[in-house]
Amino acid sequence: MPQLEFRLIGEYVELNQLLKLTGACHSGGAGKMRVAAGEVSVDGHVELRKTCKIRAGQVVRVDDRLILVMAPAP
Repeated sequence: MPQLEFRLIGEYVELNQLLKLTGACHSGGAGKMRVAAGEVSVDGHVELRKTCKIRAGQVVRVDDRLILVMAPAP
């Protein structure tokens, strides 16, 4: 399963925007639809909140890829 590291700029990123920024979706709206459809999990649990705040240390799974969310650079 491919893994991608995503480094935060601030304290968190909304789930639908994370999907867009990592290329899992072409837009934030498409990300919202995938989340609503139950196609995305956070830390091993299906997440249905489209704008859920994703913070450093969390792992998002969509399709066959894992997105590891990293803390902002010092």
